[in-house]
Amino acid sequence: MQQAIARPEPALRSESRLSRRLVRNKWLYLMIVPGLLYFAIFKYIPMYGLIIAFKDYKPFAGINGSEWVGFKHFHRLFFESDFGSILGNTLILFGLNLVFFFPIPIILSLMLNELRGSFFKRLFQTLIYLPHFMSWVIIVSIGYVMLTMDGGIINEFIASLGFDKINFLLSPEWFRPTYIVQVIWREAGWGTIIYLAAIAAIDPQLYEAARMDGAGRLRQIWHITLPAIRSVIIVLLILKIGDVLELGFEHVYLLLNSMNRDVAEIIDTYVYTAGLRQGQFSYSTAVGFFKSIIGLVMVMLANRLAKKMGEEGVY
Repeated sequence: MQQAIARPEPALRSESRLSRRLVRNKWLYLMIVPGLLYFAIFKYIPMYGLIIAFKDYKPFAGINGSEWVGFKHFHRLFFESDFGSILGNTLILFGLNLVFFFPIPIILSLMLNELRGSFFKRLFQTLIYLPHFMSWVIIVSIGYVMLTMDGGIINEFIASLGFDKINFLLSPEWFRPTYIVQVIWREAGWGTIIYLAAIAAIDPQLYEAARMDGAGRLRQIWHITLPAIRSVIIVLLILKIGDVLELGFEHVYLLLNSMNRDVAEIIDTYVYTAGLRQGQFSYSTAVGFFKSIIGLVMVMLANRLAKKMGEEGVY
């Protein structure tokens, strides 16, 4: 009788394939290591500190030695007299971002895609990308120089027309327009990169067929370009909705002053004031934890809605 040939076990075969794949792509996996270390050290390990939101944290006692207080700080958060207005300010600024800022990179991408001269296309791309590389300190400083009542370009122009100067920097009613204009100026150009990459992946034959059928540029944009990048728009919209309470501390803090605080105070600046300036570490951690939970819930809801609309979503 012939001896039966031993077949390798499935687990051994899978381990062999995995080891060969690791050896073959070792340099690619090595390039992932810095990113993994970054997220592990600065994103995941610090999550341990979230437990101080449920403790009465004392720095000299440490995290483990501090007393458990349960949901005391969350109860204070929801019943704080100023929390309603702070949450309202945050949601209003987010709504302005969603309505006015989010469509701008899409529109700019469509306009840049229609430019036929490569020189002018690169020139305009460089000009609209440039503000992104400036810090918010520089952006707000430029805005101050332009808007100040003491020699500001815009106020001098208003005065030359015979009107009274406007105190843009201290007026509560001008804080939100100033904020959203600066966000658009700094970030709109940078946001076009993903959309331009999606547009570049569209098959040129679709445009040629549309031109042969007599479609003009606007119809090509409406019937070819926008449907082709719709999935990208949906994914970025979901991620944007996830940042519903994440407006960026630095920008708002630089625009914040005692005159516009009623409309300019948001959750990020409130956490800074309560946590770092007043030493309420447990309470400020509870506020930040609440903000993260709301962002997670919004991403899940937006992703579920996108899937019901027939899109892939983010997961």
